Amino acid sequence: MKRVYNFSAGPSMLPEPVLRRAADEMLNYKDSGQSVMEMSHRSKVYEGIISSAESLLREIMNIPENYKVLFLQGGASSQFAMVPMNLMTKSNTADFVLTGQWATKAYQEAARYGTANVVASSKDKTFNYIPDLDPSTFTKDADYFHICLNNTIYGTKFHHLPETGTVPLVADISSIILSEPIDVSKFGLLYAGAQKNMAPAGLTVVIIREDLIGHAMDFTPTMFNYQTHSDNGSMFNTPPCYTIYICMLVLDWLKNTIGGLDEMKKINEKKAGLLYNFLDSSKLFRGTVVAKDRSLMNIPFVTGSEELDAKFVKESIAQDFVNLKGHRSVGGMRASIYNAMPVEGVEKLIAFMAEFEKNN
Repeated sequence: MKRVYNFSAGPSMLPEPVLRRAADEMLNYKDSGQSVMEMSHRSKVYEGIISSAESLLREIMNIPENYKVLFLQGGASSQFAMVPMNLMTKSNTADFVLTGQWATKAYQEAARYGTANVVASSKDKTFNYIPDLDPSTFTKDADYFHICLNNTIYGTKFHHLPETGTVPLVADISSIILSEPIDVSKFGLLYAGAQKNMAPAGLTVVIIREDLIGHAMDFTPTMFNYQTHSDNGSMFNTPPCYTIYICMLVLDWLKNTIGGLDEMKKINEKKAGLLYNFLDSSKLFRGTVVAKDRSLMNIPFVTGSEELDAKFVKESIAQDFVNLKGHRSVGGMRASIYNAMPVEGVEKLIAFMAEFEKNN
């Protein structure tokens, strides 16, 4: 059976043990005589799956009791509207740090519902760094302060959180969730599309402090009100059942095979360290991100020649390294090395890059 090394920014690789377990259970989950794909979300069997997924997530991420976990649909992009509709309701103001495409889209969407202030941006250098923040520029009575914790396209990461005082910190953690420990208590709300580190596409996880629920704007659609989903245990309508099931399997793998997020972080630091060390010593390739702001998950790099970049991508596919082409706004290449990418995949990529450098 052929398996390639998939460096896609998402949907990304899933752990092979998870895929094998899902295959084994495809036709008959726990002697129910049915697949999770065809199971009623109101059944006792499925209730066990979704409650297990939530309890595992709470345990692994150490989520405090005063936070709700919501399993939603619509991708992180829906959260760009849901967050302001539910949170931007007192001063009708929110602050934003623009560190890439997704942070910018969150800002643009929020500006439709209230006053959205840009307190810092790294657009001037194609988002290749995290801007320094000056707390004196923060809006003191903002309803929330929004960041994208890890920037998939540009390969940057917040290594230090902004000090926002009593203003709830909101973060898009789509490309960093479950890759390392996160102190949930420092945030008012966290949201993530699942297709990087959690599950296939189709599930969006929201972790929200309870006091932020129940203040939605009057015109907020029922499905966009966090209270709707909180009151109904993420079962107001049919949830993305199979994706939540795969999420449960991934969380079980993280807990019982990897040993939790501290261990996952060590593996991710090893993978990223290998690739960054090669890029820093290479005469052909170079990373595009300011060193202090580098991501563990997404590593963009270039040769400096569009012709050579294209040649590298073409030859990489022939060697079973797929989805290494960079985003059009950055160019070059990008290796997304999420949790399921094994260390050997990064080692083999580096060996291929060294050979390519020698030949070119």
